[in-house]
Amino acid sequence: MNTQEIADRFEIADTLHRYARAVDTKDWDLWRSVFTADATVDYTSAPAGRAGNRDEIAAWLEENFAFVSVSQHFITNIEYSFDGDRAQVRAMFYNPMQFVGMTELSTCGGNYHHSMVRTETGWRSERLHEESLWFVNSPLEQGNT
Repeated sequence: MNTQEIADRFEIADTLHRYARAVDTKDWDLWRSVFTADATVDYTSAPAGRAGNRDEIAAWLEENFAFVSVSQHFITNIEYSFDGDRAQVRAMFYNPMQFVGMTELSTCGGNYHHSMVRTETGWRSERLHEESLWFVNSPLEQGNT
């Protein structure tokens, strides 16, 4: 591994951490900054998930996270595969959260699959596919929406 790949790994990890902070603080402009302008995002593996372009999904997240009082995304076990100015990235996530109107904590986990590209402003995701693997105490299972 050369110094450029080491630097790229750190920058991509920072991008993933910025993603988590953006969602947890409900900063949708910061969330958009993780992606290219033409990025696609696919959350369809999550309960009631959606897929669309960056701005469509940002609006959907903003609407739906109004029902999330607290969330804290942990992103770990990042794997990288580089091809020049492109990278395929797989990272695990764990997300405890509290939904409005529910007293018990909900948790979910899975993998993020990013297709990333180096841009003039740093590494950005061109495509995110969230692979939700499990969800405990989903509000949909409780009859809450």
